[in-house]
Amino acid sequence: MYYCYFKSPLGKLLLTGNKLLESLDFPRGKTRKEPETDWIYKEEVFLEAIDQLKAYFSGDLTKFDLKLNVQGTHFQKMVWRELAKIPYGETISYGELAKRIGNPNASRAVGMANGKNPVSIIVPCHRVIGKNGSLTGFGGGLEVKKNLLEFEKRNLNISEK
Repeated sequence: MYYCYFKSPLGKLLLTGNKLLESLDFPRGKTRKEPETDWIYKEEVFLEAIDQLKAYFSGDLTKFDLKLNVQGTHFQKMVWRELAKIPYGETISYGELAKRIGNPNASRAVGMANGKNPVSIIVPCHRVIGKNGSLTGFGGGLEVKKNLLEFEKRNLNISEK
């Protein structure tokens, strides 16, 4: 397994994978991860992801286009594909996401799949909020989720002027 770090405005993000990106982890929060002792630091594996993350955080990229190697169940992957369709700067509820995958009663399961997303930011699980507009669970912490949503809204407003 290869890994490298990307210095973002949110802190040092950990990128891991073999030939393709498999996970992006935050420096804090419940999904925080550290490299294992047998992993090899190799930034070259992640150059495309790093370039796109730089463009995202500079406000020049609103949709990622990366080949990924994410592991999950069929249901999780279905949810993650739908997450990728949420437009930059917009939010939807878990219930709306459940409707979009054709299972309107599965908002709880959708929330669980959302929480298992291994490539946050790239697959924008931060754009899913509670039906009352509240910020709910996020692997990197609610403060990071809030910052990502505010960043996208600000950037969207600047680009529309």
